[in-house]
Amino acid sequence: MKTRLLRIAAASVLAIAVSAGIAWWQVRSATTTVESGAKSAVPIGGPFTLTDQSGKAVTDTDFRGKYMLIYFGYTYCPDVCPTELGVMTQALDQLGPKAEQVRPVFITIDPDRDTVAHMKDYVALFHPRMVGLTGTPEQVRDAARAYRVYYAKAPQKDGKPDEYLMDHSSFIYLMGPDGKFVGVYPGGTGADKIVQDLSSRIAG
Repeated sequence: MKTRLLRIAAASVLAIAVSAGIAWWQVRSATTTVESGAKSAVPIGGPFTLTDQSGKAVTDTDFRGKYMLIYFGYTYCPDVCPTELGVMTQALDQLGPKAEQVRPVFITIDPDRDTVAHMKDYVALFHPRMVGLTGTPEQVRDAARAYRVYYAKAPQKDGKPDEYLMDHSSFIYLMGPDGKFVGVYPGGTGADKIVQDLSSRIAG
């Protein structure tokens, strides 16, 4: 019995690793960095319907006419999510007036805990124009699939049921004013590099 449980656990870990690897490969095969200008071989992005931090239903078409910086994460994330959202905020601050042409968007991959009210409090800690989006588990799943985002609840050894971490891929997506995929900024990309890239794309 113990051996069987160990095999099941090992298989589960392997499945998570494979899924994460596939998600990483799909995004990386689309483009290595935004600056490359490579066209995506794998469709990334698409229609979504979610709820913003004010409780309003929004779709991808509500952001037409502006560039979008999109990050998928969750508010209980202890490190990478606040770091990447901080980089987005810093980049927008450095862009100056051009930042008006860019909309920062944070989409949760943990809708069970990231309620509308919680998202409102969280995004307020970053940029004043940052949009926080949540929704039903099905809506979040569909949005994540469209962007080839990997996420899964991490195995929990102890603690309370609602005190868990989420495994997820970490990319800042850049979408054009037409809603089409432009590229990604891999995790760890500095604000200066994002500013340089966006400045070359935004007129004025």
